[in-house]
Amino acid sequence: MGRRLLICLALLFATGPAAALAQQRDSRPGVAVFPLTNGGSFGESKEDLEALTVGLQQMLLTELAQNSGLRIVERSTLRDLMIEQDMDATARVDAETAAHLGKIVGARYVVTGVFIDLNGDFRMDGRVIDVETTEILKTAQVRDDRSKLYSMLVKLAAGITDGLKLPSLPKPVQSTRLERKIPDRAITLYSRAQNYEDYGRKNEAIQLYRQIAQDFPAMTEAKERLEQLTKG
Repeated sequence: MGRRLLICLALLFATGPAAALAQQRDSRPGVAVFPLTNGGSFGESKEDLEALTVGLQQMLLTELAQNSGLRIVERSTLRDLMIEQDMDATARVDAETAAHLGKIVGARYVVTGVFIDLNGDFRMDGRVIDVETTEILKTAQVRDDRSKLYSMLVKLAAGITDGLKLPSLPKPVQSTRLERKIPDRAITLYSRAQNYEDYGRKNEAIQLYRQIAQDFPAMTEAKERLEQLTKG
C-alpha cells in the first residue's frame, strides 16, 4: 500500500464520521498551527534555521496545549495533509489555503507565523485565522534576544488567545511555564530532531532527543518524545 493511500486513509479516519462524532463530544475550539516560515534570517546555520520551521511549530503547539480550554490538532495530522497536497512545509500559506486545510483537519482556528533571527535578535509573528470566514482575527508579535527563545514562545502562545473569544491560559500556568529554564540551544536541537523525524531519520532523531534529555533535563518534551520512539 503506497504512502499516499495510507495518508488518505488516515485523513479519512481523522475527518470522517467517527472523527466528527468525537469532535461533537469535544466542544472545545480546535486549533491547528502551521510550520513557521523563515522570514529572512541570518547568523545561524542553514540546517538549524530550516529545522526551526517545524521545531517552533511543535513548541508553540505544546504551549497552546497547556490551555485545557483548547483542542489541539496534532502536528503530524497537518503535516500528512500538507504532504498529500504536495505543499512545501517551508512555504508561506495564505489565509484562504490555511483556512481550507484547517477545516479538513477539524480545526476552528488556524495559526500561521513567521520568524526572523538577525544574529540573535529574534522575532516571531503569529496570526490567527477563522476557518469559516478566512478572516485574520488576531496578530501577535514577540521580540527579544535569541537566548530568551522559550519565554518568547510562551508569551506568543498567550498572545494568540488574548483578546479573542477563546479560553485564556490561566496566569498561574503561564507563570509556571515561564519559570522553566530552557536554553535556545535545547530548542535548536529539538527542532533538528523533529526535522529528522519528518525525513524518516528516526535513529538520528532518537540520538538527539537522548542528548537533549541528558543535557537539558528541564525540557521534558524531548524525554517524552524519546520514550514514544523507543517504547516496545
